[in-house]
Order: sequence, then structure tokens, then C-alpha cells
Amino acid sequence: MLSLNERQSQILNWVQQVDNLQVEEMVARFDVSSQTIRKDINQLAERSLVRRIHGGIAPVSSMENLPFEHRHNLNIAAKLAIAERVAKAIPDGASLFLGVGTTVEYVSRALLNHNALQVFTNNLTVASIFGVRPNIQVRVLSGKLRHKHHDLVGEETIAGLRQYYFDYGILGCGGLDDVQGILDFDPEEAAIGRTLIEQSRHTFLVADQHKWNRKAMARVESFDRIDCFFSDEMTAPRQQLLQRFGVKLELVN
Repeated sequence: MLSLNERQSQILNWVQQVDNLQVEEMVARFDVSSQTIRKDINQLAERSLVRRIHGGIAPVSSMENLPFEHRHNLNIAAKLAIAERVAKAIPDGASLFLGVGTTVEYVSRALLNHNALQVFTNNLTVASIFGVRPNIQVRVLSGKLRHKHHDLVGEETIAGLRQYYFDYGILGCGGLDDVQGILDFDPEEAAIGRTLIEQSRHTFLVADQHKWNRKAMARVESFDRIDCFFSDEMTAPRQQLLQRFGVKLELVN
């Protein structure tokens, strides 16, 4: 798989936050020719990352997230910084549930130097990351495999989650909305997120700035169910909104 260049990554982030993007808007923002933008569009569309419309592009769907491989390589610097900050907040010997999403994957890598963690997850990538550390106990919950996302969901997963009460729940998301709160693309994934929140003493939401206004359709929870939100950048009005909900903010910018 060919990686995206920086401009294509920015276009991909941008289009997920709006209903559509016109070629002229992209030309003005990036100060390049329309021919260059059309080449970017062609490459993104060929990989099924955007949907062509008259004069521009639109998100592929509000029901389906981007493929795991492409999400993994978006906003890497922000995800690394967020992960390092989360790792500093988790003590050795803690029990934690790590949910789905690529930012959560970065958190698990940042936790590899911790000792005596008890890790629970439905994220197969997270489980494989911890597989190199025999002093970290890992339990993978059963469920239905989502091949594209490398995770397990469904009633079995939720039932397994409800058997435990974790010190920390690490929650990723598909989108963030000022009114609706935390969103995901798949209702089954959203159900896992709600259960994670219920079964954790402390819930940490991890998401970079590009998750705001993404067109995800499944509601997880209101922001008032989150203890701490780790992100890279945030506008002053959104900081005030979250503070009204009682959410502690950890910004890494």
C-alpha cells in the first residue's frame, strides 16, 4: 500500500469533517494547481478513501470508518504525543481495558515499559503489541471478528466486559460532536464504548483534533461520562464546553 503524502492526508482529514469539498477550496487552501488537486483526488478515490461528486469529493460513508491501514498512518505525531501523555497517567500494576482504534494502539505501545499491568482488550492489534511482554497479563475478550478493523464486537464481547471493573478504560472514537458528544461509525462498536465507560473507574478518551465534526452516525455517550480527554489541539469554546461537563483536559500541543 502506497502511503499518502502530507497534502493528501490533510485532504482526507478535512473531507471527513464536512459534507463535501470542492476542488476550488482545496486549490485555495494548499496553493497548488487544480491539476495537482485532481491527481490527489484520483489517488484517494482509487483507494476508496473518498467519494467523487460533481466538482469535488465527499466522505465515503457515515456508517463505515476508513480502512485500518490508512487510519494508522494519519496524524501520527499527534497520536504519539497523546499516547505518551496517557502512559504517564497510568501506574504500574493497574488493570485497564483498551478499546478499538489506532490511537488506542499507540497508547498500548507507550505502555510497554510498564510493569505488572492487567490488560483486557477486544483489539487484536493491541493484544499482539503486548505479546512481547510476558510480565504484562493480557486477556482478549471473545466476539465477532471485524476483519477490516482487527477487533472483536458483539454480545459476547459486551458480556465479557461486564464481568470486570477496570481501573482505567482507554476509549477511542470515530467522531466528536459539540452536541451529541462521542460518536462511532458502527453501532456495535458504539455499544462496546458505552460498556467500557460503565465498567471503568476512570475513563480516558483519546482523540486528535481531526475527530471533531466527523460524520460518524452511532452515538456512544455524552462528554460528561468521561473523566479525562487527551488530545492535541482544541479551540477555546470547545475547551469551555468540556470543562462545563466536568472533563479534565490533557492537551499535548
